[in-house]
Amino acid sequence: MAIRKDSLKGYETRMANPDTETRDLLILGGGLVGMTLALAAAHRGLSSHVIDRADPADLTREGFDDRATAISTASWRLFRNIGLADGLEKFACDIASIAVTDQNRPGRLDFTPEAHEGTLGRMFPNRRLRLALFEAAAAQPLIHWVPKAEIASRERGEFSASATLADGRTLKGRLMVAAEGRNSPTREEAGIAIAKWDYSHRAVIAGLSHSRPHGNVAWEIFYPAGPFALLPMRDDPDGTHRSSLVWTVSEADGAGVTKLSDRAFLAEVQKRMGDILGEVTGAGPRSSWPLGFHHTAKITDTRLALVGDAAHGIHPIAGQGLNLGLRDVGALVEVIADGMRIGLDPGDAQLLKRYENWRGLDSFMVALATDGLTRLFGVPGRTASAVRRLGMSAVQRTPLLKTFFMDEARGVSGDLPELLKA
Repeated sequence: MAIRKDSLKGYETRMANPDTETRDLLILGGGLVGMTLALAAAHRGLSSHVIDRADPADLTREGFDDRATAISTASWRLFRNIGLADGLEKFACDIASIAVTDQNRPGRLDFTPEAHEGTLGRMFPNRRLRLALFEAAAAQPLIHWVPKAEIASRERGEFSASATLADGRTLKGRLMVAAEGRNSPTREEAGIAIAKWDYSHRAVIAGLSHSRPHGNVAWEIFYPAGPFALLPMRDDPDGTHRSSLVWTVSEADGAGVTKLSDRAFLAEVQKRMGDILGEVTGAGPRSSWPLGFHHTAKITDTRLALVGDAAHGIHPIAGQGLNLGLRDVGALVEVIADGMRIGLDPGDAQLLKRYENWRGLDSFMVALATDGLTRLFGVPGRTASAVRRLGMSAVQRTPLLKTFFMDEARGVSGDLPELLKA
């Protein structure tokens, strides 16, 4: 069920006179990345203020957000290590395999790990992730959570950072963390340069019901207009088979697709997916989101660190957006905790430099790869399609390449933070 306003009364009463101490972290933004950061920090004994403008009761209301998210193997380890996995497990749908095709033509590429390697990830409704995070945060004394708050001004000084709220309260932390998403006002105010462009695409999101079981397979069907993804979800209690659709369309077509009649929408979906999941029998509410790319020139400044979409925004082609942000979380918490153990301040320039070096290159390479895939599969024409399918067939026959791509999808390659390790 959603978090109701009355379920927060105990929390709000406890915090009626906000703690005036300077905490380790001042986290601006309490979404999926920001709240995970606060919980991961608390796991290592770090205190935080979390300021968010949204009402948690609205964010967890049925029907508010019908999106679903793929949580990679490494990100699931993070959730398990900070105590969230047990409460989330019953809502998970394993991704046992990923199938990739070019317009459903011959030359399919399959990624299926060995039995001992586990799954490629898990699918969760965003609402369930938020509920788990919010409930854990409300019970954690090291987190001072301030929802429904507008920030009037931000200050970063030699010894601390602060945010003054519209109601006059001022909250202080030793390190300010921007976790406000793609349009981060903290990043803009800091004057951090950013490279960005618009793909002129929109992602149309909807839940689907269908006649055939998905078999825990995630499908990525590439069309010139963009990928058409079918992501496995748990069956309904009555046995109805469910998947989440992420359909990339041109900006010009976005409004038209979301406004199609239910019958016309189902027909268009069926035409693009073929008989992969049998007959599409229904679709939930539709929403659409603009797609773009952005990457900052740096992810730190004086007593400031950027995490998640505040630092990098990528195309959802490989489902790595949130997972990239959760790697930021693990790295930042590890850097700060290690530094504090030897007496360094959370905002120490040496620690921020380590975080910058650790996360800057990895996030850039993932962003570059997703952008390249988007452009590669967006080239129209039969010749381009034939070349792509030839390349996929080559990868299909090369176990080492398949293992490399699967490790990237699972988030287990590279220099992982301790919280994202088994």
